[in-house]
Amino acid sequence: MKIKGKVCVVTGAASGIGAEIAKRYVEEGARVVIADLKEDAASEKARELTAMGPGEAIGIAMDVTSEDAVNSGIAKVVETWGRVDVLVSNAGIQIVHKIEDYPYADWKKMLAIHLDGAFLTTKACVPHMKKQGGGAIIYMGSVHSHEASQLKSAYVTAKHGLLGLARVVAKEGGQHGIRSNVICPGFVRTPLVDKQIPEQAATLGISEEEVVKKVMLGDTVDGEFTTVQDVAEVALFLAGFETNALTGQSIIVSHGWFMN
Repeated sequence: MKIKGKVCVVTGAASGIGAEIAKRYVEEGARVVIADLKEDAASEKARELTAMGPGEAIGIAMDVTSEDAVNSGIAKVVETWGRVDVLVSNAGIQIVHKIEDYPYADWKKMLAIHLDGAFLTTKACVPHMKKQGGGAIIYMGSVHSHEASQLKSAYVTAKHGLLGLARVVAKEGGQHGIRSNVICPGFVRTPLVDKQIPEQAATLGISEEEVVKKVMLGDTVDGEFTTVQDVAEVALFLAGFETNALTGQSIIVSHGWFMN
């Protein structure tokens, strides 16, 4: 149990991939912060995970696009548990449009949540990690950190940007024992993806079945979705890996959709 007792902040953790990562961390004895825009959902998830044990969890409200909210949230974590060992920057949404139809407000919203959120949470956690002599920062990228798909200009741009941020954090953090890596999942069957299926079918003029088989899973080796459990296992591995031998990297979890 390499992360037993470690303090792990997971953003967007009240549901989906973030919730599964938080669950996996608690199973390994970590102290986990469920940081989510929805405070009630975060608190409920924290109670559920604490009851499960052997670790424990707390829920806090955090709008990752607000510097004040992020700083306040991380300050509360340090006040409660004294340190921050792991940051998983996971909060994200999806909005799809053709480029010529993409509302600028939606473009800015996408980049704010995915990129500004990653930057602000990193900025808030790094001083504590430096003070305590190290830590792990994990960004939730995507195969779209390396690839592109139709209708996803803002998402692809943001996910590509996370690679650059992670590499700079790895360079700056190395001498302080701070590691930075990006998990790049393929399509994970979450409510976020379920919402995209009819949207893409309508926009592309194809059936929902074709969206799944051809657009989402057509380039995998087995036609299978990546699972939240798959992603959580990689997040556990990166949180527990304690040297600079693995930093500044992207770990692709995609059933072979994209291969480095």
